[in-house]
Amino acid sequence: MSPSRVRQAVAHVQETLSVSQRRACRVLDQHRSTQRYGRKVKDDEARLVKRIHELVRRHSRYGYRRVWALLVNEGWSVNVKRIERLWRREGLKVPKKPRKKRRLGSSENACHRRRSERMNDVWCWDFAFDRTVSGSTLKWLSIIDEFTRECLTLTVDRSITSEDVIDALAELFAIRGVPAHIRSDNGPEFIAKSIGNWTRQLEISTLYIAPGAPWENGYAESFHSKLRDEFLACEEFTSLPEARLLTSAWKREYNEVRPHSSLGHVAPTAFARACADSVRAAPSLHQHTLTTPRLS
Repeated sequence: MSPSRVRQAVAHVQETLSVSQRRACRVLDQHRSTQRYGRKVKDDEARLVKRIHELVRRHSRYGYRRVWALLVNEGWSVNVKRIERLWRREGLKVPKKPRKKRRLGSSENACHRRRSERMNDVWCWDFAFDRTVSGSTLKWLSIIDEFTRECLTLTVDRSITSEDVIDALAELFAIRGVPAHIRSDNGPEFIAKSIGNWTRQLEISTLYIAPGAPWENGYAESFHSKLRDEFLACEEFTSLPEARLLTSAWKREYNEVRPHSSLGHVAPTAFARACADSVRAAPSLHQHTLTTPRLS
Protein backbone atom coordinates (compact mmCIF):
# COMPACT_ATOMS: atom_id res chain seq x y z
CA MET A 1 0.00 0.00 0.00
CA SER A 2 1.11 3.54 -0.67
CA PRO A 3 1.86 5.87 2.31
CA SER A 4 -1.34 7.81 1.68
CA ARG A 5 -3.39 4.59 1.76
CA VAL A 6 -1.71 3.56 5.02
CA ARG A 7 -2.46 6.98 6.52
CA GLN A 8 -6.10 6.52 5.63
CA ALA A 9 -6.08 3.05 7.18
CA VAL A 10 -4.58 4.33 10.44
CA ALA A 11 -7.18 7.09 10.62
CA HIS A 12 -9.95 4.58 9.99
CA VAL A 13 -8.69 2.29 12.77
CA GLN A 14 -8.49 5.23 15.19
CA GLU A 15 -12.02 6.33 14.42
CA THR A 16 -13.60 2.86 14.33
CA LEU A 17 -11.89 1.23 17.35
CA SER A 18 -11.28 4.39 19.39
CA VAL A 19 -7.57 3.68 19.85
CA SER A 20 -4.66 6.04 20.02
CA GLN A 21 -2.58 7.00 17.01
CA ARG A 22 0.48 5.40 18.60
CA ARG A 23 -1.22 2.00 18.91
CA ALA A 24 -2.78 2.11 15.43
CA CYS A 25 0.59 2.97 13.87
CA ARG A 26 2.30 0.15 15.80
CA VAL A 27 -0.27 -2.42 14.61
CA LEU A 28 -0.22 -1.24 10.99
CA ASP A 29 3.58 -0.78 10.94
CA GLN A 30 3.34 2.91 10.14
CA HIS A 31 5.84 5.53 11.31
CA ARG A 32 4.15 8.27 13.29
CA SER A 33 6.12 10.94 11.46
CA THR A 34 4.77 9.62 8.18
CA GLN A 35 1.26 9.51 9.65
CA ARG A 36 1.46 13.15 10.71
CA TYR A 37 2.82 14.33 7.38
CA GLY A 38 0.55 16.76 5.62
CA ARG A 39 0.84 17.10 1.88
CA LYS A 40 1.69 20.57 0.70
CA VAL A 41 -0.29 21.62 -2.34
CA LYS A 42 1.68 23.79 -4.72
CA ASP A 43 0.13 26.90 -6.14
CA ASP A 44 0.31 25.66 -9.73
CA GLU A 45 -1.22 22.23 -9.09
CA ALA A 46 -4.73 23.14 -10.22
CA ARG A 47 -3.44 24.58 -13.50
CA LEU A 48 -1.14 21.60 -13.97
CA VAL A 49 -3.93 19.07 -13.46
CA LYS A 50 -6.15 20.99 -15.85
CA ARG A 51 -3.42 20.96 -18.50
CA ILE A 52 -2.84 17.22 -17.99
CA HIS A 53 -6.52 16.53 -18.64
CA GLU A 54 -6.40 18.69 -21.78
CA LEU A 55 -3.42 16.73 -23.11
CA VAL A 56 -5.08 13.42 -22.26
CA ARG A 57 -8.23 14.38 -24.15
CA ARG A 58 -6.14 15.37 -27.14
CA HIS A 59 -3.75 12.41 -27.02
CA SER A 60 -5.73 9.51 -25.59
CA ARG A 61 -2.99 6.97 -26.37
CA TYR A 62 -0.28 8.84 -24.44
CA GLY A 63 0.91 7.69 -21.03
CA TYR A 64 2.11 9.87 -18.18
CA ARG A 65 5.72 9.84 -19.37
CA ARG A 66 4.82 11.21 -22.78
CA VAL A 67 2.48 13.75 -21.20
CA TRP A 68 5.32 14.82 -18.90
CA ALA A 69 7.57 15.31 -21.94
CA LEU A 70 4.92 17.48 -23.57
CA LEU A 71 4.63 19.57 -20.41
CA VAL A 72 8.41 20.04 -20.23
CA ASN A 73 8.42 21.11 -23.88
CA GLU A 74 5.74 23.65 -23.03
CA GLY A 75 7.94 25.15 -20.31
CA TRP A 76 6.59 23.47 -17.18
CA SER A 77 9.25 22.82 -14.53
CA VAL A 78 7.90 19.56 -13.20
CA ASN A 79 9.31 16.16 -12.25
CA VAL A 80 8.06 12.97 -13.92
CA LYS A 81 7.32 11.43 -10.51
CA ARG A 82 4.96 14.29 -9.74
CA ILE A 83 3.13 13.73 -13.01
CA GLU A 84 2.85 10.02 -12.20
CA ARG A 85 1.39 10.84 -8.78
CA LEU A 86 -1.16 13.25 -10.21
CA TRP A 87 -1.92 10.77 -13.01
CA ARG A 88 -2.77 8.05 -10.52
CA ARG A 89 -4.69 10.41 -8.24
CA GLU A 90 -6.89 11.54 -11.14
CA GLY A 91 -7.52 7.93 -12.18
CA LEU A 92 -6.02 8.39 -15.63
CA LYS A 93 -4.78 5.47 -17.69
CA VAL A 94 -4.14 4.61 -21.29
CA PRO A 95 -7.16 2.64 -22.59
CA LYS A 96 -6.60 -0.75 -24.10
CA LYS A 97 -6.36 -0.80 -27.85
CA PRO A 98 -9.79 -1.68 -29.23
CA ARG A 99 -10.00 -4.81 -31.31
CA LYS A 100 -10.74 -4.10 -34.92
CA LYS A 101 -14.14 -5.27 -36.05
CA ARG A 102 -14.09 -8.03 -38.59
CA ARG A 103 -16.67 -7.28 -41.18
CA LEU A 104 -18.21 -10.05 -43.23
CA GLY A 105 -17.86 -7.94 -46.34
CA SER A 106 -20.45 -7.15 -48.97
CA SER A 107 -19.06 -9.19 -51.85
CA GLU A 108 -21.47 -11.67 -53.39
CA ASN A 109 -18.49 -14.00 -53.95
CA ALA A 110 -17.77 -14.42 -50.23
CA CYS A 111 -17.76 -17.97 -48.89
CA HIS A 112 -20.69 -17.26 -46.55
CA ARG A 113 -22.80 -15.92 -49.43
CA ARG A 114 -21.88 -18.27 -52.27
CA ARG A 115 -21.53 -21.62 -50.51
CA SER A 116 -20.29 -24.83 -52.03
CA GLU A 117 -23.16 -27.25 -52.58
CA ARG A 118 -21.35 -30.41 -53.70
CA MET A 119 -17.94 -31.86 -54.41
CA ASN A 120 -16.09 -30.03 -57.21
CA ASP A 121 -18.53 -27.14 -56.97
CA VAL A 122 -16.23 -24.48 -55.49
CA TRP A 123 -12.46 -24.66 -55.17
CA CYS A 124 -10.42 -22.00 -53.41
CA TRP A 125 -6.76 -21.21 -53.70
CA ASP A 126 -4.23 -18.99 -51.99
CA PHE A 127 -0.53 -18.66 -51.15
CA ALA A 128 1.51 -19.12 -47.98
CA PHE A 129 5.09 -18.06 -47.37
CA ASP A 130 7.99 -19.19 -45.21
CA ARG A 131 11.80 -19.27 -45.35
CA THR A 132 14.59 -21.80 -45.20
CA VAL A 133 17.17 -21.71 -42.42
CA SER A 134 19.42 -19.72 -44.77
CA GLY A 135 16.73 -17.08 -45.30
CA SER A 136 15.61 -18.05 -48.81
CA THR A 137 11.92 -17.53 -49.61
CA LEU A 138 9.56 -20.48 -49.97
CA LYS A 139 6.09 -20.09 -51.48
CA TRP A 140 3.23 -22.58 -51.18
CA LEU A 141 0.23 -22.80 -53.50
CA SER A 142 -2.81 -24.50 -51.99
CA ILE A 143 -6.03 -25.52 -53.73
CA ILE A 144 -8.90 -26.68 -51.52
CA ASP A 145 -12.27 -28.25 -52.30
CA GLU A 146 -14.58 -26.23 -50.04
CA PHE A 147 -17.20 -28.98 -49.78
CA THR A 148 -14.94 -31.91 -48.87
CA ARG A 149 -12.14 -29.78 -47.29
CA GLU A 150 -9.59 -31.80 -49.28
CA CYS A 151 -6.25 -30.25 -50.02
CA LEU A 152 -6.13 -30.97 -53.74
CA THR A 153 -2.79 -29.29 -54.39
CA LEU A 154 -0.03 -28.13 -52.08
CA THR A 155 3.09 -27.25 -54.04
CA VAL A 156 6.14 -25.33 -52.87
CA ASP A 157 8.75 -23.45 -54.87
CA ARG A 158 10.95 -20.39 -54.72
CA SER A 159 8.38 -18.45 -56.73
CA ILE A 160 5.04 -19.36 -58.33
CA THR A 161 3.76 -17.45 -61.36
CA SER A 162 0.43 -17.50 -63.19
CA GLU A 163 1.87 -20.06 -65.63
CA ASP A 164 2.75 -22.33 -62.70
CA VAL A 165 -0.81 -21.96 -61.42
CA ILE A 166 -2.20 -22.99 -64.83
CA ASP A 167 0.09 -26.04 -64.91
CA ALA A 168 -1.06 -27.09 -61.43
CA LEU A 169 -4.72 -26.66 -62.40
CA ALA A 170 -4.31 -28.55 -65.68
CA GLU A 171 -2.78 -31.50 -63.87
CA LEU A 172 -5.54 -31.39 -61.27
CA PHE A 173 -8.30 -31.17 -63.90
CA ALA A 174 -6.97 -34.28 -65.61
CA ILE A 175 -7.14 -36.23 -62.34
CA ARG A 176 -10.26 -34.87 -60.63
CA GLY A 177 -12.27 -32.99 -63.25
CA VAL A 178 -13.17 -29.34 -63.76
CA PRO A 179 -14.87 -27.41 -60.94
CA ALA A 180 -17.81 -25.09 -61.46
CA HIS A 181 -16.25 -22.16 -59.56
CA ILE A 182 -12.87 -21.10 -58.21
CA ARG A 183 -12.68 -18.59 -55.35
CA SER A 184 -9.60 -16.44 -54.76
CA ASP A 185 -8.39 -13.01 -53.76
CA ASN A 186 -7.21 -10.35 -56.19
CA GLY A 187 -3.54 -11.36 -56.25
CA PRO A 188 -1.61 -10.78 -59.48
CA GLU A 189 -1.23 -14.52 -60.05
CA PHE A 190 -5.01 -15.04 -59.92
CA ILE A 191 -6.19 -12.05 -61.96
CA ALA A 192 -3.67 -12.57 -64.75
CA LYS A 193 -5.16 -12.46 -68.25
CA SER A 194 -3.79 -15.91 -69.09
CA ILE A 195 -5.72 -17.48 -66.19
CA GLY A 196 -8.86 -15.48 -66.98
CA ASN A 197 -8.87 -16.52 -70.63
CA TRP A 198 -8.19 -20.15 -69.77
CA THR A 199 -10.94 -20.40 -67.13
CA ARG A 200 -13.45 -18.76 -69.50
CA GLN A 201 -12.65 -21.32 -72.17
CA LEU A 202 -13.33 -24.09 -69.66
CA GLU A 203 -16.51 -22.30 -68.48
CA ILE A 204 -15.21 -21.97 -64.93
CA SER A 205 -16.69 -19.09 -62.94
CA THR A 206 -14.08 -17.10 -60.99
CA LEU A 207 -15.28 -15.80 -57.62
CA TYR A 208 -13.00 -12.89 -56.66
CA ILE A 209 -13.48 -11.71 -53.09
CA ALA A 210 -13.57 -8.04 -52.12
CA PRO A 211 -10.14 -6.38 -51.78
CA GLY A 212 -8.92 -6.26 -48.19
CA ALA A 213 -11.43 -8.88 -47.00
CA PRO A 214 -9.50 -12.15 -46.62
CA TRP A 215 -12.24 -13.65 -44.41
CA GLU A 216 -14.44 -13.84 -47.52
CA ASN A 217 -12.08 -16.62 -48.63
CA GLY A 218 -12.60 -18.30 -45.29
CA TYR A 219 -11.91 -21.91 -46.25
CA ALA A 220 -8.49 -21.03 -47.67
CA GLU A 221 -7.72 -18.90 -44.59
CA SER A 222 -8.80 -21.73 -42.28
CA PHE A 223 -6.61 -24.22 -44.11
CA HIS A 224 -3.62 -21.88 -44.02
CA SER A 225 -4.01 -21.37 -40.30
CA LYS A 226 -3.74 -25.14 -39.84
CA LEU A 227 -0.85 -25.26 -42.30
CA ARG A 228 0.97 -22.58 -40.37
CA ASP A 229 0.21 -23.95 -36.91
CA GLU A 230 0.73 -27.65 -37.55
CA PHE A 231 3.44 -27.64 -40.22
CA LEU A 232 5.28 -24.42 -41.05
CA ALA A 233 5.72 -23.41 -37.41
CA CYS A 234 7.06 -26.86 -36.50
CA GLU A 235 9.52 -27.56 -39.31
CA GLU A 236 12.83 -26.03 -40.34
CA PHE A 237 13.58 -26.29 -44.04
CA THR A 238 17.21 -26.52 -45.07
CA SER A 239 16.51 -26.73 -48.82
CA LEU A 240 13.75 -26.69 -51.41
CA PRO A 241 13.84 -30.51 -51.99
CA GLU A 242 13.43 -31.08 -48.26
CA ALA A 243 10.51 -28.64 -48.14
CA ARG A 244 8.84 -30.47 -51.04
CA LEU A 245 9.30 -33.85 -49.36
CA LEU A 246 7.92 -32.69 -46.02
CA THR A 247 5.06 -30.82 -47.71
CA SER A 248 4.00 -33.93 -49.59
CA ALA A 249 4.03 -35.98 -46.39
CA TRP A 250 2.00 -33.37 -44.47
CA LYS A 251 -0.55 -33.05 -47.29
CA ARG A 252 -1.06 -36.81 -47.32
CA GLU A 253 -1.51 -36.91 -43.54
CA TYR A 254 -3.93 -33.94 -43.64
CA ASN A 255 -6.12 -35.57 -46.29
CA GLU A 256 -6.00 -39.20 -45.19
CA VAL A 257 -5.31 -39.27 -41.45
CA ARG A 258 -6.16 -35.99 -39.76
CA PRO A 259 -9.79 -35.91 -38.50
CA HIS A 260 -11.62 -32.77 -39.61
CA SER A 261 -14.00 -31.35 -37.01
CA SER A 262 -16.37 -29.79 -39.58
CA LEU A 263 -16.75 -33.19 -41.27
CA GLY A 264 -17.74 -35.00 -38.10
CA HIS A 265 -14.10 -35.85 -37.32
CA VAL A 266 -13.71 -37.74 -40.59
CA ALA A 267 -10.61 -37.33 -42.74
CA PRO A 268 -11.30 -35.31 -45.94
CA THR A 269 -10.38 -38.18 -48.26
CA ALA A 270 -12.83 -40.54 -46.56
CA PHE A 271 -15.54 -37.88 -46.68
CA ALA A 272 -14.88 -37.24 -50.40
CA ARG A 273 -15.04 -40.98 -51.09
CA ALA A 274 -18.44 -41.18 -49.42
CA CYS A 275 -19.63 -38.19 -51.46
CA ALA A 276 -18.44 -39.81 -54.70
CA ASP A 277 -20.22 -43.06 -53.83
CA SER A 278 -23.48 -41.24 -53.18
CA VAL A 279 -23.18 -39.37 -56.48
CA ARG A 280 -22.58 -42.59 -58.42
CA ALA A 281 -25.54 -44.24 -56.72
CA ALA A 282 -27.94 -41.37 -57.43
CA PRO A 283 -28.14 -41.70 -61.29
CA SER A 284 -28.83 -45.44 -61.19
CA LEU A 285 -31.57 -44.91 -58.62
CA HIS A 286 -33.05 -42.09 -60.70
CA GLN A 287 -32.94 -44.20 -63.87
CA HIS A 288 -34.59 -47.11 -62.10
CA THR A 289 -37.37 -44.83 -60.93
CA LEU A 290 -37.98 -43.53 -64.45
CA THR A 291 -38.02 -46.96 -66.13
CA THR A 292 -40.20 -48.67 -63.56
CA PRO A 293 -43.69 -49.05 -64.99
CA ARG A 294 -46.59 -47.62 -63.09
CA LEU A 295 -49.03 -50.01 -61.57
CA SER A 296 -52.59 -49.54 -62.73
